[in-house]
Amino acid sequence: MKWLLFQMVSLVLISGSRGADVDSLFQPKSIETEVTMKVGYRYLLTLPEGYAADTSKKWPLLVFLHGAGERGDDLNLLKKHGPPKMIAAGHKFEAIVVCPQVPTGQAWNAYGVKALVDSVKKEQRVDNARVYLTGISMGGFGTFDTIAQYPDVFAAAIPICGGAGAGVVKFGALKNMPIWIFHGGKDPTVPVAYSEMAYQWFKRTGAPNVKLTIHPDAQHDSWTQTYDNPDVWKWLFEQKRSS
Repeated sequence: MKWLLFQMVSLVLISGSRGADVDSLFQPKSIETEVTMKVGYRYLLTLPEGYAADTSKKWPLLVFLHGAGERGDDLNLLKKHGPPKMIAAGHKFEAIVVCPQVPTGQAWNAYGVKALVDSVKKEQRVDNARVYLTGISMGGFGTFDTIAQYPDVFAAAIPICGGAGAGVVKFGALKNMPIWIFHGGKDPTVPVAYSEMAYQWFKRTGAPNVKLTIHPDAQHDSWTQTYDNPDVWKWLFEQKRSS
């Protein structure tokens, strides 16, 4: 019995000694620094009719984020869908339209989109209260991510067949932003649940200006009928960010 007690006491002493030795192996440190990120996009720019006639007038800015299939270094790929396709077909937007392109293998970067908006504002006559963002598929995710990161930049947003991802935790600042979410009810690529979850999150927080439209028979391409609806554009361009 004495031998067992001796062993137990020895074990406790050894364990305590080892704990102290282990602690001496670690030195608490900290770092605080700034990291610079290089960002940039090639893009298509379309100016509205009458832009050159009145050099004092400021115009809305519409930014379109394409899907994964249009990545690369060929800007003509952007004309396959959305506003670039509409413009190529003769549609007239009463806005400056900017369509950036993501390089192959990359995804949308909120910081890059914001940098693009800032650059266009410096070069063109943009109404800062009427800057709009929309995107499809990968661009729908990029739309959510960008407005979550920069809620004070955009007057309204239309994310299509995308989702919120981890960005939903940052949506508190978007409570009052007008957002119209679209998705196809039979989407086999991005589940409609992604848009539904984002919408429900907004509803739980009492967001008054967020709505969801599901095209019940649409698959992944839910953007064509969305963008072909003049009521969608009427709604978008009516939105204005308060100062």
